[in-house]
Amino acid sequence: MQRRTLLRLTLAVGASLALGGCGFRLRGLDTTTLPFASLGVDGAGDDVSRLTVERLQAAGVSVDGTAPEVLNLGPEAFNEQRLSVLDSGRQEYDMTLVVPFSVQRREDGAYRLDQQRIEVQERFTLSSDNLLAGDERRAKVRHRLRREATGQLLDRLRALGDQ
Repeated sequence: MQRRTLLRLTLAVGASLALGGCGFRLRGLDTTTLPFASLGVDGAGDDVSRLTVERLQAAGVSVDGTAPEVLNLGPEAFNEQRLSVLDSGRQEYDMTLVVPFSVQRREDGAYRLDQQRIEVQERFTLSSDNLLAGDERRAKVRHRLRREATGQLLDRLRALGDQ
């Protein structure tokens, strides 16, 4: 029994060393801070803007109107496409969220990040047997897409510190 435990432990350590040696890292373990002490957010007032402000403040960034740089967020745009052919039974949909953004210096108006877009997508199925659950399912997919888009936005803002 002790030999098996030692073998398992040795294999686990060897696998983690091999993965670490090739550059594999788990998400969130080596999060770097954002390169801003304060940042202005000029958004459309939609859910992505509110979620971005919350996540920035949680990361320790002061969000105020006098910051030297401004994150300009465009309006969120959802696009839902039906992939299935039949009108009854299980129907498959593809929902896409597009959020345009840019980062601009306040003093001279120069762009640190010119107009870019974040595009996230999720495929889901609905059943025509339960129409009330369909609206709830769509709302959950929209919420997940907003969270994912905000996460990608913060990753792109973190990359500004490397420039």
